[in-house]
Amino acid sequence: MIRTTLATALLLSTTAHAGEIWVTNEKDDTVSVISTDTLEVIATYETGERPRGIIFSKDFSKVYICASDSNTVQVMDPTTGKILHDLPSGEDPEQFVLHPNDKHLYIANEDDAITTVVDVESRTVIAQISVGVEPEGMAVSPDGKIAITTSETTNMAHWIDTETQELFANTLVDSRPRHAEFAKEGTEMWVSSEIGGTLTVFDTGNQAEKAKITFEVQGVHPDKVQPVGFEFTTGDTHAFVALGPSNHVAVVNAETFEVEDYILVGRRVWHMDFNEDRSKLFTTNGVSGDVTVIDVASREAVKSIKVGRFPWGAAFRPTQ
Repeated sequence: MIRTTLATALLLSTTAHAGEIWVTNEKDDTVSVISTDTLEVIATYETGERPRGIIFSKDFSKVYICASDSNTVQVMDPTTGKILHDLPSGEDPEQFVLHPNDKHLYIANEDDAITTVVDVESRTVIAQISVGVEPEGMAVSPDGKIAITTSETTNMAHWIDTETQELFANTLVDSRPRHAEFAKEGTEMWVSSEIGGTLTVFDTGNQAEKAKITFEVQGVHPDKVQPVGFEFTTGDTHAFVALGPSNHVAVVNAETFEVEDYILVGRRVWHMDFNEDRSKLFTTNGVSGDVTVIDVASREAVKSIKVGRFPWGAAFRPTQ
């Protein structure tokens, strides 16, 4: 069901050229849609229980939502907010990633210690891969040959051959890994460790550790500096890293692996995504129930946008 006002509908029609940031709200069972032009919420759509991970199909005609407590991945029409159908996902889907073939979803099933691979066209499970305890983070290489699952309790990144759907390596990281991303055309793979307080960088070719990044926010106790979601700027020159209950985002030089800056945002920052030209970054702040807009060039927070309760995931959608 769409919950919008007439004013919202008019705003939608007048800003159709603008991009959107879609935000999942864990406690409200909704997604909020923010215009990247007006920086206002323009729609709210209902979802299944406890929505978390969110991504779009390659042509942006479908949005996939991990409804964790409904034990399903929902497929929504982003133009109407209507749920088209559910996909089998395994128990408690939390994060997922869409293969470059736009067909296979790799889903972390936190309660079952498996990664489920779903064909979104046939709506069937094509593989279930045993990984470590409490899997959460998911990533896939740009060439589609490697998928990564991180396991929070086992403290590992699990490397999956997407042709055979089998593990070919396991690499240790620090405590409670939460998020993974490939960088630099797939030559590097980064993993955040929430309790360990670090980001680990691996050489994709040999799975060897290349660097470990630590954080120190002035005036914040080290126990509250908890890296979770992160995203890369254009050209992968820098990574913006959500530091959880420290209420800051770190800016990391991806060449030197040095932390260059810290930006104060909302409370309990979880995940983030950029607008189309990556001039603005939108962070989800779970406890304060808002999204912080960061100007990337100046590295300053420029606006706070109220959304639902406990915003978690974020995904960009162009609308022109």
